[in-house]
Amino acid sequence: MSHVLLFNKPYGVICQFSRNGLRPTLADYISVPNSYPAGRLDTDSEGLVLLTDNGLLQHRITDPRHKLAKVYWAQVEGRPNKQSLQQLQDGVRLADFNTLPAMVRIISEPKNLWQRTPPIRERKNKETSWLELIIREGKNRQVRRMTAAVGHPTLRLIRYQIGEWTLNGLELGAWREAAV
Repeated sequence: MSHVLLFNKPYGVICQFSRNGLRPTLADYISVPNSYPAGRLDTDSEGLVLLTDNGLLQHRITDPRHKLAKVYWAQVEGRPNKQSLQQLQDGVRLADFNTLPAMVRIISEPKNLWQRTPPIRERKNKETSWLELIIREGKNRQVRRMTAAVGHPTLRLIRYQIGEWTLNGLELGAWREAAV
């Protein structure tokens, strides 16, 4: 029987098992044999990473044709206005592709959010806001590129959910097995 692991990836962890000697990797946190990440999360992003030993399930999770929803919390520079939010909802033209429409809303800072090490850079004269974005694709640095394209660069990015799996109850750097 196959398994799915949920891992709450800290900032700075490389989403691979092979060690490079410079930064921590998945191998520093997870020692379950034959588990492989179903997709990646950038080194400077935090949050949910799914791992499995089932290649077909791994493909279903990562293949954009299956349109599995991914929920991100993004702390962005400034306060997005209706026009910026509408651009994200309509899809954003990036240099190499147009994003699919996203669901987006301004939210309060998520409750029980862990401290990031190192903390984000703070500017005295620049306010920040939190957005919840739901996308159904996951191209390289997509959320960061989308928010920057509408004038609100991402300062902190946390993936909260993939499909039915969430970070609920999962401490930073911890993992648990989930139902398939």
